[in-house]
Amino acid sequence: MHAVKFFLWRLLVSSQIIVSAGAAELWISPDGNDANPGTRAQPFLTVARAQREARHLCQGGAIAPDEQIKFILDGGIYPLTAPWVFNPESSGSAANPISIESAPGQSPILSGGVEISGWKKSAKKIPGLPKVACGQIWVADAPKADEKTLEFRQLWIDGKKVVRAREPNGDDLCHLIGWDKTNQVAVIPATLLAGVKKSARLEMVIDQVWEIAILRIKSFQIKGDQARVTFEQPESRLEFQHPWPPVMVNSNYAAPFYLANAIQFLDSPGEWFEDLRAGKIYYWPREGENPADEKIIAPVLETVVQVSGTLDQPVSRVRFKGITFADTAWLRPSEYGHVPLQAGMFMLEARKLSPRGTSYHPKLDNVAWIGRPPAAVSVKNAGHISFESCHFEDTASAGLDFGSGVHDGLVENCVFQDIGGNGIQLGKFSDTNVETHFPYNPPDGREICTDETISNNLISDCGAEDWGCVGICVGYARGVRIEHNEVFDLPYTGISVGWGWTKAPNASADNLILANRVHDVGQRLGDLGGIYTLSAQPGTIVAENSISDMPPGRFVPDPQHWYYLYADEGSSDITFRDNWCPSEKFLRNANGPGNIWTNNGPQVSDKIKSAAGLEPRFHQ
Repeated sequence: MHAVKFFLWRLLVSSQIIVSAGAAELWISPDGNDANPGTRAQPFLTVARAQREARHLCQGGAIAPDEQIKFILDGGIYPLTAPWVFNPESSGSAANPISIESAPGQSPILSGGVEISGWKKSAKKIPGLPKVACGQIWVADAPKADEKTLEFRQLWIDGKKVVRAREPNGDDLCHLIGWDKTNQVAVIPATLLAGVKKSARLEMVIDQVWEIAILRIKSFQIKGDQARVTFEQPESRLEFQHPWPPVMVNSNYAAPFYLANAIQFLDSPGEWFEDLRAGKIYYWPREGENPADEKIIAPVLETVVQVSGTLDQPVSRVRFKGITFADTAWLRPSEYGHVPLQAGMFMLEARKLSPRGTSYHPKLDNVAWIGRPPAAVSVKNAGHISFESCHFEDTASAGLDFGSGVHDGLVENCVFQDIGGNGIQLGKFSDTNVETHFPYNPPDGREICTDETISNNLISDCGAEDWGCVGICVGYARGVRIEHNEVFDLPYTGISVGWGWTKAPNASADNLILANRVHDVGQRLGDLGGIYTLSAQPGTIVAENSISDMPPGRFVPDPQHWYYLYADEGSSDITFRDNWCPSEKFLRNANGPGNIWTNNGPQVSDKIKSAAGLEPRFHQ
């Protein structure tokens, strides 16, 4: 009897759900309830519940072989406590593809953050607070989970990130006085630490030419007008032992840096500080702000959507359309520091080689093993996954990550803005147990990212936390098309393709970087390119791009060491043709054979120049 009732209920629900020809619609709303049937009038609350319903419908034969399954999200914020996961069991198929899309005219936001409320202007004396801030500070309780205060490194007020208390303020930087590699000590002006009594949770962020490092301060000793600073492990060992990227201190140049995360640095409007021990958040509002009336978000989750299959059972045929992915965290720098090699890929182990050379790279002078930063949306071992007209914003690390085993993906007409790391990172950047200069060419070709298309996207303000990150960052990949994107307002390189610094055969080939508009990049760091390549990539073409407006940042060691086109170590068998830029400022650094350079520079036609960037049908 119960089985009969269940069948009749399932039949009733499925008849309510299938409301349009050729598609089964499951509706989801921030005001929904997972006990609802998932109709427009009675929507679910979560995608996870819609996934279970879709499986039931498919298994029960309620979905026709040629029907699409649509998860339709009403507008509003979906505050997530765990990522929405798409695994082989929740995969689409060629017969029944899945679409996760916004309701018409709506803007659903998948948020990895938590709202901070209960703000009040502080009437109490706050220990360590600078005199200039007294009477200006607002305070709220920090959020908790399992009775533990949640730590975070970013704070957004009405969608605009505010500044974690730092010294010096704004975009200013100070310069090292000394850098003692033997004793792993940095020497800095003592005035920066005025009033600071303890080093707990204090950090140094230091410029390393084409990257930054985030170092947790272990101790400091002040003697006269100088302070000797030591750092926590493992970052201290990594930072002082690795040769690249360099921390430069010489008679002509001293590496710039700033200090962060002390109550003594909370001395300017727009700055905030979290006191983990007291469980409080302090904020000095900007002119016209009232924290009690603002939407203030702290990030909690690192990833809001995870598409994760296996090589034998990949996730397939899932489309995201019109969805915003936002408010994601990255806490690794608070736990281990952050010492990256390039493009945000952080070192797990590194050292200088003496004598030089390895079996796979005879002139190599350093070795490193790297980790990969997380992303708001992570895709691995999946095929035909698409992101169309989506927004990626307010993230502490990367926006979108296509990891290994992804093929035939599409990223089109999306906006990436205020991204802490790489806007899009795609392909392999070395496994954690493989030295990063070893050429990647796996025996199982299914691992290789192939045939992805990244087109007509607006990508800006990436590298907002790690300045060494880029707009579009491709490691080892094959058949990737990067075309008609606009990439701008970045601290370092615009588009980077390749990994490994090697002329040896590897997994990269046949990539196309076509008709992109790259401008206003390199705003903070040096040794960069508008479009940058690494390693052998037979059949790769860089063509008909427009690259301009690359004034060097004011703190770089060499104001001339930037290039519109930068073919770096091992770049081989790549064609560079018909790329417009204001001058022929290119670099061919330790290139391999087979590169072709044809008609690049200011003489390229206006037709090619004007056609670069978004195609007309994607103009907003």
